Amino acid sequence: MNAIFTVIFIASAAAMLFVAPNELLPTLIGGAESAAKMALTLFCIYAVWMGLSRVAEKSGLTRKAAKGLKPIAKRLFKTENEAALENLAMNLSCNLLGIGGAATPFAVKAIGELERDRNEFAQKLLFVINATSIQLLPTTVIALRAAAGSGAAADIFLPSLICTCVSTGLGVLLFVLSRKIKKPRKKAAK
Repeated sequence: MNAIFTVIFIASAAAMLFVAPNELLPTLIGGAESAAKMALTLFCIYAVWMGLSRVAEKSGLTRKAAKGLKPIAKRLFKTENEAALENLAMNLSCNLLGIGGAATPFAVKAIGELERDRNEFAQKLLFVINATSIQLLPTTVIALRAAAGSGAAADIFLPSLICTCVSTGLGVLLFVLSRKIKKPRKKAAK
């Protein structure tokens, strides 16, 4: 991917040198400035959400939310491992709130627990769910839109909810179907 972006950048810079050579440096500086602002904005958003998630964790709120999601995680991921279930539930709750950055550490811990159990099904399903991630409240996107000056930053709520529900449902369905299709082939090979 880095090679592709490097080729695109070099080709674009070379084309700009011929078309508008006086605009190359100001464009590069403007792009770097926009990237730095966006990175700082994302840093601030994650700092706020990580701080709030830490407060929720210390107050026991996250444990209560995870406790509510544990039965769902137990059936969905087919595991009895309590540490894995707790991390899976925390990952799901963070993703539902649209704070994927806070969800990642819980996914990593859950994968570690699932590897100990040799639960390949749950590991793959967790990957699919994290890649598609249902978001009840897309907080990061709303915060980025607000930081970019959007007059209606929360207008993304309904489209985001619909898209993430469809993508997660389709992802899980395709995952389950692919597992069912692979099973008969393995039996036939034996």
